[in-house]
Amino acid sequence: MRTSDFYFELPLNLLAKYPSQERDESKLMVIHRNNKQIEHKLFKDLYQYFEEGDTLIINNTKVFPARLFGNKEKTEAKIEVFLLRELDPKDRTWDVLVDPARKVRVGNKLNFGYGLTGEVIDNTTSRGRILQLHFEGSHKELIKKIKKLGKTPLPKYINRKPEKYDEERYQTVYAKKEGSIAAPTAGLHFSKHLLKKLEIKGINLVEITLHLGLGSFFPVEVEDISKHKMDSEKCFIDEYSCKIINHTIQEKKRICAVGTSSMRAIESCVSSSKNLNPFYGWTNKFIFPPYNFSIANSMITNFHIPKSTLLMMTVAFAGFDLIMKAYQIAIQKKYRFYSYGDAMLIL
Repeated sequence: MRTSDFYFELPLNLLAKYPSQERDESKLMVIHRNNKQIEHKLFKDLYQYFEEGDTLIINNTKVFPARLFGNKEKTEAKIEVFLLRELDPKDRTWDVLVDPARKVRVGNKLNFGYGLTGEVIDNTTSRGRILQLHFEGSHKELIKKIKKLGKTPLPKYINRKPEKYDEERYQTVYAKKEGSIAAPTAGLHFSKHLLKKLEIKGINLVEITLHLGLGSFFPVEVEDISKHKMDSEKCFIDEYSCKIINHTIQEKKRICAVGTSSMRAIESCVSSSKNLNPFYGWTNKFIFPPYNFSIANSMITNFHIPKSTLLMMTVAFAGFDLIMKAYQIAIQKKYRFYSYGDAMLIL
């Protein structure tokens, strides 16, 4: 398939700039692959579609306050620095994006205040730089300082300053392991109350970790989607989680990947016998149609923007015609799209 096949007209007013008032009261579109039926529910109705012994796979990554604002030495020009990943804790070097990039060159020094400074030591891409941070203190104290100065890294399309509530709402209620620079957005709809209802019903909630970078959100710039390269993201799946998931496979029960990040993680660790293996490492798995999924037989995801890798994975799971029809219905019924938007359950 071609990238242009995944284009559709998306009204800008459907891009969600704010979360729903309550997490689990966002809209939920339910798609049945077997009979092509589409239902319209609220997310809090999710538990009705699962039974005792079913398994939901959730990504417990936690969003890092990755957006810093500093000033260039001498000129005092304001520079935004987006911390992508730490490269070397000893050297305190980070892979970053800078804005405006034209003002940031190798050798430039940035002052973030409160004793934290940085020096640009290399270029990586048009906006990418390697930044060496300088701070009088231990590595632990440095990270603490970054968290204090850093802001919630809301997606650019939201186009507003982060509010206090974003610190909580741009984070799942089950977030544990810090390392993402973007939220696993399908999980944002779960409330503690809904999780409890699922638990009481005997549904397994299995945690895996995939730290999201910006790779999933970068536009596909080639027409032949098979030539698109995903950035690598760190992934952790332990033996206990594999045991529960593999038992659910054996029992022929429902396994639901909560979000494209969970799906990408589990599809990166499949054994030759179609079971899940423990994994600790990096994955650059890119799932696009046609694709045979090995672990999950259902999926929760948000509504994605045109020509995105996230839409391509959703199409691979449910079929092109069904998903594109569902998206047109979503637009007609004013479902909200993207990170703070509404959700879809594919069965």
